[in-house]
Formats: sequence, C-alpha cells, structure tokens
Amino acid sequence: MKWKPVLSGVLAVAMTSLTACAQFTPIDESALRGGGSGVEAETVYRVAFNQPETHPQYVALTNLGERMRDETDGACALEVFPNESLGPQADTIELVQAGSVDFSMVAGSLMENFNPDFVVFNLPYVFDSKEHQREVLDDPEFTGELFSSLEDKNISVVTGFHGGIRNVYNSVKPVETPEDLAGMKVRVIESDTNIAMLGQMGGSGAPMGQGEVYTAIQSGVLEGGENNESIYANLSHDEVAPYYSYTQHLMFPDYLISNPTTLDRMAPECRDFLETDMATTTAEEGELWTEEVERSHEMAEEAGAQFNEVDIDAFRTAVQPLIEDSLGNDFTRKLYDDVRAAAE
Repeated sequence: MKWKPVLSGVLAVAMTSLTACAQFTPIDESALRGGGSGVEAETVYRVAFNQPETHPQYVALTNLGERMRDETDGACALEVFPNESLGPQADTIELVQAGSVDFSMVAGSLMENFNPDFVVFNLPYVFDSKEHQREVLDDPEFTGELFSSLEDKNISVVTGFHGGIRNVYNSVKPVETPEDLAGMKVRVIESDTNIAMLGQMGGSGAPMGQGEVYTAIQSGVLEGGENNESIYANLSHDEVAPYYSYTQHLMFPDYLISNPTTLDRMAPECRDFLETDMATTTAEEGELWTEEVERSHEMAEEAGAQFNEVDIDAFRTAVQPLIEDSLGNDFTRKLYDDVRAAAE
C-alpha cells in the first residue's frame, strides 16, 4: 500500500492551543517523556493505543517498532502506549492533528466525524470475512480517495487494521433469527447508526460505555451486548450473558493514523521501512486475531458460555434498509458496490 511519508518526534506542542478548542482528558506527562516500555532509538515515535498489552494490535505494532529499530540501526523505532495512557481515542485524534502525538490507533466509526463517507466500511455485513476486509484495505483502488480525503484535516490514514468480528450475546437464550432478539436491550456503540442497526436486527440498541455493561446485564438493565469474542471473554461478560450467537454483523476496521506533516518529517530510511513493513504488520495482526479468538472461545466455554450459528441471510435482509439509507451519495454507493463485488 502506498501512502504519504512519516513523522516527527516533536511532542512539545503548546497544550494551551489545544485546550482552547477542545476539552481533553489529561495526558500522563511521564508517558510523553518515555514512561512506556523504554524503547531506545535515536528517534522514538509514540503510538497512542486504548487496549491492553495483550491485544493483537498492540503486539503487532510493538513488533513493528522493534523491527524498525533493528533495520535502521537504531535510527528510529515505535513505542506503543497502551490502556489510554496518552488519552481516549477521540482525544488522541486531535493530538495527532496538533502534532503532539505521532500515531494513534482509532476505531473506524470515529473517522465518520471527519468524513461521513467512511461509513461504508462501518456498515453491517459489508465484509464477508477477515480476508475480504484485508483485500479491500490493502488496495488503493478502494481506499486511496477515501484515506486521502482527511489530509486537509491534518490526518493521514497509514492503513486499516482488523478489529475483530462483532456478534450478539445475551442472558436469555440462543439467538438464531431477528425474531429471537425481540424484547432484548443490547448494548451498542454510542452512535445513531448502531442503535438503528440493532433495532433492525430485532432488538433494542442501548448505547452505553463498555465498562458499565457487565453490571447492566447482571442487574437486568440490559439483556446483552455485541462484540468480538476477546471482549466477551476477557471482560467476563460470559458470566452474565452465556449465550453467544454468531451474527457476524460488524467487522469495521481500526485505523493507524498520523499527521501529514509528522509523516513528511520522518527520516527517509524510517519512512521507507514503515511503508514496506506495513503489510507484514497487518498480516501478523490478522494471525494474532485468529489465535486470540480461539483462546477467548475456549475461555468462554470453560466459563459456561454456549456458542451457536444463526440465520445470517435473515439478519442481512433485516439491516438492508440501514445500508441503503447510509449510502447517501454516488461515491459511497459505488464504493459499497465495489467492496461487495470483491467478495464474490
């Protein structure tokens, strides 16, 4: 994949200019000075990340940083800061735009705030498999115009990463058709699109922070949630919602982003390595996801979870009105049709 050059290690952007336009969760200043894993290189580029060190994306990006250090004889490296230590995702996007954080991994849904056309990759059933998604994200014919559309907003999309496949789980019964979700309140990502999606899938979408979901299901405020197997098992949602049904309704990417100016200032050998190694990194991340799903599935089964297949065609049909309503211009309709054609 071809993309524009890379980064600056400069972190000393005046925070007063940032807070004048947005309210940020305070950043751990010790982390900005190197309070992460202690990567040593002439220039260390910092990556904001919101998940723990066990996450496939963290492992793949950390390995990328180590390869970069080794292949450039210590000229540069990446250091990944997990667990929102550089701030929540939405905040780190603005910090990347300001040039005070070099990279951030962000959810695909957040990109819609900067260009609504990113909705195409966030729609239910747009991707048939992890392999189909990878084929699309690696091909500039699909991504070139979309990714470059954010350059004037000081955002460069380096590439898209697999973010898992989201399925429905609940405390009541196995779900096989949309009718089985009737009367169930299911936690969704906080967006109108996802609320509408869950409604069309047969249930009632309830936006809520991820940290509240376990207690909400346990107390009966919710009947369930929708997420990948890793979240389901590692947050112990299997304890309170033992029925996990493979609706496979969402597979939206996560994006590694930077600032065009930051990218332009990267030393040539570092930029070249990042360009050429990105395919290796995303392939490794995909393999790690496969391992993580298998491990999480086993963990959940040991905790008493029951897994079942569903009538996928019934769910696809149910959400078709949302898909049609979301494709609001010629560009998004063509991009969606091209992505679907690539699955055939």
